[in-house]
Amino acid sequence: MHNDIKLFKWAIALLVIPVALAFFGKDSFRYPCQDPANWEKDFCKVPICDVNRTCPEHIFKGQRDPRLGPPKDGQNQTNNQSFAPTGACVVQQKQGANCGK
Repeated sequence: MHNDIKLFKWAIALLVIPVALAFFGKDSFRYPCQDPANWEKDFCKVPICDVNRTCPEHIFKGQRDPRLGPPKDGQNQTNNQSFAPTGACVVQQKQGANCGK
């Protein structure tokens, strides 16, 4: 009986502690440059943050930069991308699919 009460107390503690940490914990960021408050600081600007790739440009790669605000109507990420071949591997009928390699 005593072991059941002890086990019950441990179970309650294991449930309450993570919930309390999630509820009362402050916002945390994996990288310091994810925090909008740090975007203007020196360690989030190009010469320093480019070495370890923690600049906001690197962290938000593939997503819209949140500093720009919400997108305008009719604007999405694919509007600025070009899907034209770059010339590095243009398929030519005479050379085959491997670009003449």
